[in-house]
Amino acid sequence: MLPPERPVLGAPPREEIRPAGRLRVRFGHVWVDALRFPAAVDRIELLVRSANGGSVFTPNVDHVVTAEDDLLFRAACASADLSLADGQPLVWASRLLGARLPEKISGSDLVWPLMERAARLGWRVYLLGGAPGAAQAAGARLERELGVCIAGVDAADIALDAPEGAPDGALERVCAARPDLLLVALGSPKQERWIHRALPRLRPAVAVAVGASLDFLAGRVRRAPGWMSRAGLEWLYRLWQEPRRLAVRYLWKDPRFLGVLLRSALRPRAERVLDG
Repeated sequence: MLPPERPVLGAPPREEIRPAGRLRVRFGHVWVDALRFPAAVDRIELLVRSANGGSVFTPNVDHVVTAEDDLLFRAACASADLSLADGQPLVWASRLLGARLPEKISGSDLVWPLMERAARLGWRVYLLGGAPGAAQAAGARLERELGVCIAGVDAADIALDAPEGAPDGALERVCAARPDLLLVALGSPKQERWIHRALPRLRPAVAVAVGASLDFLAGRVRRAPGWMSRAGLEWLYRLWQEPRRLAVRYLWKDPRFLGVLLRSALRPRAERVLDG
């Protein structure tokens, strides 16, 4: 299986990385950072180097719609240290809100260059989630092809409805491994809600929600062709792959995004664009 189409990014010298002003766009209850790809990887490096932990999410149309009704997911999104646009529809729609998102940065595109940065800087990386065996296969590939230091892999079945304070074996194993970076592939909204709940104990690790990325890396699921992704049709390819699981989401639930976008566009600019 070939690496993702996105070219590998080299890590700039440490002294050249500086936090810049923050431009954000609001879709309903979800804020998205307006960043280009290299700057997004640099921001994650800053989070890792700060040793204070953090969370990185990649919201798409479905996330925006889910946040309308799921209060726990909404709280998780609001607390994210970095929020990157996973999907061309958000990039296009941002033009109506007064601050253009420069490009799509999906979790599956982000993983490869982020892992190259991890290998160069010697970060310990933990892989959590994916289909059975996917985390192990993805970890082996990252070690073999990029030289990433894999601190651990886990495909645990995590229950978010467990009582407060109930044992969480996956969290215990991650904490024991002491990673610098944690890739969480539990699917949305589960991965974001778990990260939000677990983050106080995960620190100083930085947790990145990556969806199906471990399955892609392991070759268990094929990604949409590049032209479909650029045309905003990746959802159609996924629907063709998994019609039973995704039909309700894409054909019934996600069209609500148009109403959310309209309400966002009617807000005062100061409530939908954050600059600085």
